Amino acid sequence: MSGAQYTLAGRLAVALPPEAAFTLFTPRGEELWVAGWRPRFRMRTSDDSAPGTVFETGAHDELTIWVVVAREPGRRVSYTRATPGSRAGTVTVEVDEDGQGGSTVQVTYELTALTPEGQEPLREFAESYRDFLRSWEVDIAHHLRSRPPAAAAQSFIEGG
Repeated sequence: MSGAQYTLAGRLAVALPPEAAFTLFTPRGEELWVAGWRPRFRMRTSDDSAPGTVFETGAHDELTIWVVVAREPGRRVSYTRATPGSRAGTVTVEVDEDGQGGSTVQVTYELTALTPEGQEPLREFAESYRDFLRSWEVDIAHHLRSRPPAAAAQSFIEGG
């Protein structure tokens, strides 16, 4: 047994309505604002958040395999993720209206170290989780500021 398991949850604000904000948390949507995020799909897919969709990120020792396990379009998406020899678990993103035209996004990671070597990186991730989510909020806000607001919202709704 590895002895390291964490459930990490936190919220961030996104200045888009829920349907548009949701798109930012799909595999292709994250490419717009996450530096270095490049999902690789083994099969063609026009809907990257459809349950059953499989993709990979990273490389070599940090190759992570993702599977979309559940989705409520515009509201919620859940992934399983496994980094062989290190850690595995789930990631769930839930998007709610904030009452001011934007969204509140709850992000929950449930991760388990698969090996003793996976414990330390997982512990470090858990300790920095609040800062991790804050960086997402900052990166998303920066991305949205770099585009005209009406065009950004419309582009996300249309999936672009």
